[in-house]
Amino acid sequence: MNIRAAIDALLRPSAVGHAHCDLPCGVYDPAQARIEAESVKATQERYQKADQFKSAGETVEDYRARCLSIKEARAHMVKEHLWVLWTDYFKPEHLEKHPSLHQLFWTATKEAGAAKKSQDPAQGQKLLDAIAEIDKVFWETKK
Repeated sequence: MNIRAAIDALLRPSAVGHAHCDLPCGVYDPAQARIEAESVKATQERYQKADQFKSAGETVEDYRARCLSIKEARAHMVKEHLWVLWTDYFKPEHLEKHPSLHQLFWTATKEAGAAKKSQDPAQGQKLLDAIAEIDKVFWETKK
Protein backbone atom coordinates (compact mmCIF):
# COMPACT_ATOMS: atom_id res chain seq x y z
CA MET A 1 0.00 0.00 0.00
CA ASN A 2 1.46 3.35 -0.98
CA ILE A 3 1.41 6.38 1.28
CA ARG A 4 -1.52 8.00 -0.59
CA ALA A 5 -3.69 4.90 -0.17
CA ALA A 6 -2.77 4.70 3.52
CA ILE A 7 -3.76 8.32 4.11
CA ASP A 8 -7.02 7.84 2.18
CA ALA A 9 -7.81 4.76 4.29
CA LEU A 10 -7.20 6.70 7.51
CA LEU A 11 -9.37 9.64 6.42
CA ARG A 12 -12.21 7.58 4.97
CA PRO A 13 -15.22 7.57 7.30
CA SER A 14 -16.21 4.20 8.74
CA ALA A 15 -19.85 4.87 7.93
CA VAL A 16 -21.36 7.12 5.30
CA GLY A 17 -24.63 8.86 6.02
CA HIS A 18 -26.92 10.37 3.42
CA ALA A 19 -29.30 13.18 4.23
CA HIS A 20 -31.06 16.06 2.61
CA CYS A 21 -31.64 19.42 4.22
CA ASP A 22 -35.42 19.04 3.75
CA LEU A 23 -37.07 16.82 6.29
CA PRO A 24 -40.09 14.92 5.06
CA CYS A 25 -42.23 17.31 7.10
CA GLY A 26 -44.52 18.21 4.21
CA VAL A 27 -44.06 21.95 4.67
CA TYR A 28 -43.72 23.24 1.14
CA ASP A 29 -45.04 26.48 -0.30
CA PRO A 30 -44.26 28.54 -3.41
CA ALA A 31 -44.50 31.59 -1.13
CA GLN A 32 -40.81 31.19 -0.34
CA ALA A 33 -39.91 31.63 -4.01
CA ARG A 34 -42.44 34.45 -4.40
CA ILE A 35 -41.03 36.45 -1.49
CA GLU A 36 -37.51 36.21 -2.92
CA ALA A 37 -38.88 37.16 -6.37
CA GLU A 38 -40.61 40.19 -4.84
CA SER A 39 -37.22 41.19 -3.44
CA VAL A 40 -35.69 40.76 -6.91
CA LYS A 41 -38.27 43.04 -8.50
CA ALA A 42 -38.04 45.63 -5.71
CA THR A 43 -34.27 45.68 -6.06
CA GLN A 44 -34.59 46.12 -9.82
CA GLU A 45 -36.87 49.10 -9.16
CA ARG A 46 -34.44 50.57 -6.66
CA TYR A 47 -31.58 50.08 -9.09
CA GLN A 48 -33.48 52.21 -11.61
CA LYS A 49 -33.99 54.98 -9.03
CA ALA A 50 -30.62 54.69 -7.32
CA ASP A 51 -30.27 58.45 -7.00
CA GLN A 52 -33.43 58.52 -4.83
CA PHE A 53 -32.50 55.57 -2.59
CA LYS A 54 -28.75 55.75 -2.11
CA SER A 55 -27.44 56.63 1.33
CA ALA A 56 -25.93 60.04 2.02
CA GLY A 57 -22.31 59.97 0.91
CA GLU A 58 -22.82 56.87 -1.24
CA THR A 59 -22.33 57.10 -4.97
CA VAL A 60 -25.01 55.94 -7.38
CA GLU A 61 -22.50 53.42 -8.75
CA ASP A 62 -21.85 51.94 -5.29
CA TYR A 63 -25.57 51.75 -4.55
CA ARG A 64 -26.22 50.02 -7.86
CA ALA A 65 -23.39 47.57 -7.19
CA ARG A 66 -25.04 46.64 -3.90
CA CYS A 67 -28.38 46.26 -5.70
CA LEU A 68 -26.83 43.88 -8.22
CA SER A 69 -25.25 41.74 -5.54
CA ILE A 70 -28.46 41.46 -3.53
CA LYS A 71 -30.63 40.87 -6.60
CA GLU A 72 -28.40 38.10 -7.90
CA ALA A 73 -28.37 36.33 -4.53
CA ARG A 74 -32.17 36.57 -4.23
CA ALA A 75 -32.68 35.31 -7.79
CA HIS A 76 -30.52 32.31 -6.97
CA MET A 77 -32.62 31.68 -3.86
CA VAL A 78 -35.74 31.72 -6.06
CA LYS A 79 -34.21 28.94 -8.12
CA GLU A 80 -33.38 26.93 -5.01
CA HIS A 81 -36.91 27.23 -3.63
CA LEU A 82 -38.38 26.23 -6.98
CA TRP A 83 -36.05 23.25 -7.29
CA VAL A 84 -37.05 21.99 -3.84
CA LEU A 85 -40.71 22.22 -4.80
CA TRP A 86 -40.12 20.51 -8.13
CA THR A 87 -37.88 17.73 -6.84
CA ASP A 88 -39.30 17.11 -3.36
CA TYR A 89 -42.97 18.08 -3.39
CA PHE A 90 -44.38 17.36 -6.83
CA LYS A 91 -44.94 13.68 -7.63
CA PRO A 92 -45.75 11.80 -10.85
CA GLU A 93 -49.47 11.90 -10.04
CA HIS A 94 -49.30 15.71 -9.94
CA LEU A 95 -47.67 15.74 -13.36
CA GLU A 96 -50.38 13.45 -14.70
CA LYS A 97 -53.10 15.85 -13.54
CA HIS A 98 -51.11 18.97 -14.51
CA PRO A 99 -49.00 18.15 -17.57
CA SER A 100 -47.88 21.79 -17.84
CA LEU A 101 -45.84 21.51 -14.62
CA HIS A 102 -42.55 20.80 -16.33
CA GLN A 103 -42.94 23.82 -18.59
CA LEU A 104 -44.02 26.01 -15.66
CA PHE A 105 -40.91 25.14 -13.68
CA TRP A 106 -38.71 25.45 -16.76
CA THR A 107 -40.09 28.94 -17.41
CA ALA A 108 -39.87 30.08 -13.79
CA THR A 109 -36.30 28.91 -13.28
CA LYS A 110 -35.26 30.46 -16.60
CA GLU A 111 -36.87 33.74 -15.49
CA ALA A 112 -34.96 33.53 -12.20
CA GLY A 113 -31.77 33.09 -14.21
CA ALA A 114 -32.71 36.06 -16.39
CA ALA A 115 -33.32 38.11 -13.23
CA LYS A 116 -29.69 37.67 -12.30
CA LYS A 117 -28.76 39.51 -15.50
CA SER A 118 -31.54 42.10 -15.72
CA GLN A 119 -32.15 45.38 -13.94
CA ASP A 120 -35.57 45.77 -15.56
CA PRO A 121 -38.52 45.52 -13.14
CA ALA A 122 -40.66 44.21 -16.02
CA GLN A 123 -38.45 41.13 -16.04
CA GLY A 124 -38.95 40.79 -12.28
CA GLN A 125 -42.69 40.87 -12.89
CA LYS A 126 -42.33 38.04 -15.44
CA LEU A 127 -40.63 36.03 -12.70
CA LEU A 128 -43.46 36.77 -10.27
CA ASP A 129 -46.05 35.82 -12.91
CA ALA A 130 -44.30 32.50 -13.57
CA ILE A 131 -44.25 31.71 -9.85
CA ALA A 132 -47.95 32.62 -9.61
CA GLU A 133 -48.72 29.93 -12.20
CA ILE A 134 -46.85 27.34 -10.13
CA ASP A 135 -48.66 28.60 -7.05
CA LYS A 136 -52.05 27.91 -8.67
CA VAL A 137 -51.11 24.33 -9.48
CA PHE A 138 -49.53 23.83 -6.06
CA TRP A 139 -52.69 24.83 -4.20
CA GLU A 140 -54.79 22.72 -6.57
CA THR A 141 -52.72 19.69 -5.51
CA LYS A 142 -53.21 20.53 -1.81
CA LYS A 143 -57.03 20.20 -1.98
